Amino acid sequence: MKICFLTKIEKLGVKEAIAYTKKIVKNLDCLDIYYGKPKDKIPKKLFNIKYDLLISYISPWIIPETVLAKTKKWNLNFHPGPPEYPGIGCFNFAIYDSVDQFGATAHIMEPKVDTGEIIGVEHFSITKNETVESLSIKTYNAQLDLFKKILSSISENNCLPKSEEKWKRKPFRRFELEQLATIDLNMSKNEIEKRIRATYFPGKPSPFIEIYGKRYEYNPNR
Repeated sequence: MKICFLTKIEKLGVKEAIAYTKKIVKNLDCLDIYYGKPKDKIPKKLFNIKYDLLISYISPWIIPETVLAKTKKWNLNFHPGPPEYPGIGCFNFAIYDSVDQFGATAHIMEPKVDTGEIIGVEHFSITKNETVESLSIKTYNAQLDLFKKILSSISENNCLPKSEEKWKRKPFRRFELEQLATIDLNMSKNEIEKRIRATYFPGKPSPFIEIYGKRYEYNPNR
C-alpha cells in the first residue's frame, strides 16, 4: 500500500504518528511524508502521484478535489476536535462553551473541510479550569490514540471502521474565531475573562481590543 502522510512537524504526536505509520507500511519506499507550515503551498508532487491512502494529520493544507480523486482507496483526515466542533478554533469554542467533554475525530476527506463521513471519535473529559494550551495537549494525545486504532484496523482488516457519529454543525470559520477573540469595553468583566481564557495561547495571536483602528493584544506578563 502506497501512503501519503501530510502534517506539520512541530505539533505534538506527529513524530509518534509517523513512527507508527512506518511500522504499518514496513516498506518505506511506499511512504511519502510532506511537512508544511500554514502559508506553505501544497506540494506539487501530490498532483502527479496516485496513492492508496492519503492521510492528513494536522496538515496545513486543504486538499483539492483533483488530488482526492486520484487516491485509490481512502483519503483520511484526523481533526483535533469532536463532531461538535468542526473547522478552525475547536479548542477555543469548546472552552468558551464550558463543555465537559472533548475529543478527536477521524473522517473521510471531502473537498469541503470537516464534512466527510466520520469513521472514529476519541472522547475524553475536560475540567472547568482548562486552558487552550492544556486542552490542545490532551486532544493531540487522544488524536494519536485514535490514529493508531484507525491504522491498525486498516492494516488488519483492509477496510475502514464504522461509526454512528455525525457532524453536529457546519465548520467554524476564521472570522468566527476572530470575533470570539475580540474584546469590547461594553462587555461584562466575566465575559471579557471568559473570552481571554478561551482564546489566549502563549506565542499565538492574542485576544485583542481595537481603539481608533489600532489593535491592542492581551499580554498576561505585562
